[in-house]
Amino acid sequence: MESELALLSALGVLVIVVVSFFAPKLGVAAPIVLVLIGVGVSFVPGAPEFELPHELILTVALPPILYSAAVNVPIVDFRRNVKAISSLSVVLVMVSAVVTGFVFYLLLPDLSLPAAIALGAVISPPDAVAATSIGKRLGLPPRLVTVLEGEGLVNDATALVMLRSAIAAVGGTVTFFGVVGDFLYAVLVAIAVGVVVGLISVWVRSRLNDSVLTTAISFAVPFITYVPSEELGASGVVAVVTAGLITGHQSAKHFSAQDRISERINWRTAQLILENGVFLIMGYEVHLLIGRVQDGGFSVTSSILFGLLATGLLVVVRVLFVVPLVASLRREQRRAQQRGPRLSLALERLAAVRPPDRTPSKRWSRATRVLQRRQADLDFLTSEGLGWRGAAVLAWSGMRGVVTLAAAQSLPEETPYRPQLVLMAFTVALVTLVLQGGTLPLLIRALGIKGSDARADRSELAELIDEIGTIGTAVLDNPELRQPNGSAYDDDVITQVRLDTTRLSEAMSEVLDSDNPGPHEQRRSLRRRVLQAERAALLDARSRGVYSSRVLERAQAILDAEETRLSHLDERDH
Repeated sequence: MESELALLSALGVLVIVVVSFFAPKLGVAAPIVLVLIGVGVSFVPGAPEFELPHELILTVALPPILYSAAVNVPIVDFRRNVKAISSLSVVLVMVSAVVTGFVFYLLLPDLSLPAAIALGAVISPPDAVAATSIGKRLGLPPRLVTVLEGEGLVNDATALVMLRSAIAAVGGTVTFFGVVGDFLYAVLVAIAVGVVVGLISVWVRSRLNDSVLTTAISFAVPFITYVPSEELGASGVVAVVTAGLITGHQSAKHFSAQDRISERINWRTAQLILENGVFLIMGYEVHLLIGRVQDGGFSVTSSILFGLLATGLLVVVRVLFVVPLVASLRREQRRAQQRGPRLSLALERLAAVRPPDRTPSKRWSRATRVLQRRQADLDFLTSEGLGWRGAAVLAWSGMRGVVTLAAAQSLPEETPYRPQLVLMAFTVALVTLVLQGGTLPLLIRALGIKGSDARADRSELAELIDEIGTIGTAVLDNPELRQPNGSAYDDDVITQVRLDTTRLSEAMSEVLDSDNPGPHEQRRSLRRRVLQAERAALLDARSRGVYSSRVLERAQAILDAEETRLSHLDERDH
């Protein structure tokens, strides 16, 4: 049995890799293909029955999936979109759960209202994996992608807390204020746990000076955050997301470049296997669920039809919710356009009172930074507003996934129609994933939605590189600049470092000025050819066995670092 499980796991990983490679070429999201493959394989005669316990999904798969996603969400973007994210991930989930729950309370006579709302909580949270993968591939506006990612991070917490309250109400009495208090407690305690674990983990990892050790600790952080939060009766999901956001925000300041590169690659690999593995298993379990429904209660056909009804209700509720939400965001955009000039004037007045002959006071610097940040927020709202075409994409991005799969199986055994309810929830997940996920690319293309302008991004990048380069080269003008041994640096060395620093800014501007390769791009092209020859020579040296393996490994690392640097500079390849 163990050998069969190991073989199936290896085959599953290979299937995930193959599908993830070919799915973008076919214009579909990998989770959709994997679900369909799982469904097809489950009906093959002789296929072994397999059911992944929901506890493993919630405690083993979900925390690292959420953490790896949260680490890569810029906390500034999350803050700027907190209104849209909180509305979709909290209010919409609650509304969807209550509406669908009440409908099935009326349709299924033996189902109590709390049990019906528990079903509504199960099918309410969308999974952003398919939507964001499609959106990034087709070039959706960055703000729209951030909103979808943020919604997918937080809505699971709302659904699971509602599910817990609804299940408690089935066996006893709960009040409205009790539910509200439980929700606030779950969120606030989880945020506190996430902040503490996030800050401590960053502090510990910043002192290890070993990329392997820091990455190993990062693998433990989601579980160190999730489990204590759940034991305290709080939301492990919110705690993990909070820890991930803090870690991602602090990584640039406290981690080395090698730490960030290593963590990014390892977590992307883990996320690929875990996310897509759950979708593959979700499809594979369909045959088993159908068999359970046939044992009693109403039929498989009725269960699927009820699932289709729930899908339609969820789509309608989401559309009706997104329309006023986007209208509110557009009003916010217009207010930002009106407030922008006044804030610019305030910054000008503040600059006018800056002491010319001495270092500005901390109070002046703090006030300037606050106003600059607010100005940047207003500029963001003005330039990256959500239009009605974006609203259409947002309304149609309601695919269900991992949490619906696990939460459905966590319904108590004594719940009336339990096998049918689980199949209904799976039907919602499968239909939304295949129907909405499969047609989302068509909708995006039909609406003609375009992402950020590549030339504008390169211009902004050139401006940023020039700004940080100017500040960096100012260090070279310090008359007290000394080597670690106390002696002065050679003037020729300082001049060369200054040229190396300014060359990057010049290279960025060069790409903007002409479609023809300039001197810097030609230099990079030649350097890549030299690197290819050097790599071939290194391989030849390794085959001859003249140099020690440790020296060959160091030389390989030097060439890899140079190749990575050139790839980031090459605008034509990105």
